[in-house]
Amino acid sequence: MGKEELVKYWTDNKIITDKKLIKAFKAIPREEFILGESLNEAYGDYPLPILKGQTISQPTTVMIMINALDLKKTDRVLEVGAGSGYCAAIISKMAKFVYTTEIIPELADFASNNIKKAGIKNIEVINYDGSQGYEKKAPYDKIIVTAACPKIPPPLIEQLKQNGIIVAPVAYFLGQTMIKGVKKGKELKTESLGSFVFVPLKGKYGY
Repeated sequence: MGKEELVKYWTDNKIITDKKLIKAFKAIPREEFILGESLNEAYGDYPLPILKGQTISQPTTVMIMINALDLKKTDRVLEVGAGSGYCAAIISKMAKFVYTTEIIPELADFASNNIKKAGIKNIEVINYDGSQGYEKKAPYDKIIVTAACPKIPPPLIEQLKQNGIIVAPVAYFLGQTMIKGVKKGKELKTESLGSFVFVPLKGKYGY
């Protein structure tokens, strides 16, 4: 599959119709966020291995999650799990600033280098346990979690602004349910976006 075929698949099937998001996807070369040996599979619609047993999610999953964030140009976004930096790179085209945490040092370096090579200036990669959020830059307009959590970590709910949106895969037995939560008071008003499979979240509120 190529970039244009993916876009056609999303638009034909009404999976992604947001023109700004499609433009952001087209602007980021996925081949610069994967390992050399996977280059010919850059636009395959499936996860690819990166470093340390982790993966870069399939393009459709990345797009569904970002779409659910309802991003605005003024948004400050926290991403938990930088991976290769690809998801943050797409978000950076639609938001004001992205803080992306990565608990695995080698991956934090990998993401950081990929983002630098892509010439993106509005992302900060932080080698940190993002399951605890990132208090230093809170509160956030939007939060995205790119690994499966047993439940949405309480610090993330605390660090989200009122009416802010969080998107996270929450594990129920086999596979996970993608949850979109909108903060109302101290609680989240949640809806399900379907079933997905992610690597487990590490850290204090992970597995």
